[in-house]
Amino acid sequence: MTKNQKVATAVREHLIIAFGLLLYALAWNFFLFPHQVAGGGATGIAALVMYATQGLLPESVQEFFNSLGMASVGGGIPVSVTFFVMNGALLLLSIKELGLSFSLRSIYGVFMLTAWLWIPYRDLYEKFAGHPFPEFDPFMSSILAGLIAGFGLALTFVNNGSSGGTDIIAKVINKYRTISLGRALLLCDVIIIVSTGFLPDASIKNIVYGLIVMVVMTTTIDMYINGVRQSVQFFIFSKKYAEIADAITFQARRGVTVMDGQGWYSKEPVKVITVIARRNESTQIFKLIKDIDPDAFISQSAAIGVYGRGFDPIGKK
Repeated sequence: MTKNQKVATAVREHLIIAFGLLLYALAWNFFLFPHQVAGGGATGIAALVMYATQGLLPESVQEFFNSLGMASVGGGIPVSVTFFVMNGALLLLSIKELGLSFSLRSIYGVFMLTAWLWIPYRDLYEKFAGHPFPEFDPFMSSILAGLIAGFGLALTFVNNGSSGGTDIIAKVINKYRTISLGRALLLCDVIIIVSTGFLPDASIKNIVYGLIVMVVMTTTIDMYINGVRQSVQFFIFSKKYAEIADAITFQARRGVTVMDGQGWYSKEPVKVITVIARRNESTQIFKLIKDIDPDAFISQSAAIGVYGRGFDPIGKK
């Protein structure tokens, strides 16, 4: 990969990460904040602080936050403020306990998500649309928020991004205790969600809605990431193997291996084309083969994991 290609790839990844975090922020602002529902993560902690401080801030402090255009519900401390301060402290902890290389990957995500959480989307919607944003019941809002936020985070994770937050806490816990990273993250999220039940005017329903958000969001993330990373393996038998190999190499831009084989019944030598590609590329490969040799024999199977150049880095699971 040339230097220009590396720069272009990095720019594309950072733009997609920014878009993914925007979707995540929109899900919170439009669907969760109005119902005092908290999902997991650092955003969930910041939301708890906002809910708990509603009506408690001096008028001058509220006016200051309003003058900066910060999104807030009920006059509590804006989520963007708590999120940024908390992540600043967590990043310092991360540098000390986990090293600078891990922390650098989180800094961009923290700044982008802070910026997106700052914006009062509901006010902007009402200003430009001429009417308030449609209200949904808490259950439907939890489902929609989980889907949108999950998709946004999946885009972020697929492009090697991070939003900081509780993944830093989980990694530190994992470093000093015999708790897996997944369990540590789950523990953090459950504690955050259960805490919403102790807020004024809250009930068990707030906890249930928060758990719904967590389940839908994690399921969406897993489905998207598994779909994007899922690969397929082709074995192609054709007398026009050279043409097919060239077409896959130069049009589908996938590596091809041609192996020598022998038909056991006919005892005749045959050429076997082997190709590994992303699942979403299989349709194009099938079309290329069909156009060249409609009588080709093709075997396709799912590959559980493919690591190396053009796929996931070795060791990334």
